[in-house]
Amino acid sequence: MTRTRAPRIRTGRLALVAGAAFMAALVPATTAQAALPSNSDLEVVRLDPDQVAPGGTTTVHGFVANGGPQKTANSFTVSVRLPRQVTPEEPYFPEDCQATQGLLGVWTVRCVFPAGLNVDDSATALIPVRVSENAPFGNLTGGRVSVSSIDDILHLGNNSTPFVMKIVETGRQG
Repeated sequence: MTRTRAPRIRTGRLALVAGAAFMAALVPATTAQAALPSNSDLEVVRLDPDQVAPGGTTTVHGFVANGGPQKTANSFTVSVRLPRQVTPEEPYFPEDCQATQGLLGVWTVRCVFPAGLNVDDSATALIPVRVSENAPFGNLTGGRVSVSSIDDILHLGNNSTPFVMKIVETGRQG
């Protein structure tokens, strides 16, 4: 019985040692994937969506530019908070954007872009939206586009901007 038992114990220890070796190899590789922050100035550029009639659709553009002086070394997140009475509708760009509904029914869509945005280049999240049929005519406020990244911690003043949706009668849409 000792012979039968001994291999099981050794196998268990061997698996434990192999598992520990695997984890030791995995942890440095995972840590190495996170780059040191670059000196990037990510800026949200205000782009109001096209005017829309109640019940209609338009697209919100989360437009972000890299003012430099360096290319982004890490990913960045573009967040689009929609005004009340506006809901996101897939498909988004990029495809893996995630929509969540918060307090008072306000929707936020978050889109993660990979590292490597060059200086003077831009990235745009495209969020199709539908306006409630009960939305009043005029300016619908409360929308905001923001960007966040560990690469952009020195220049926070331009990381967020509001946008306005102009709600118009069907005949005046343009």
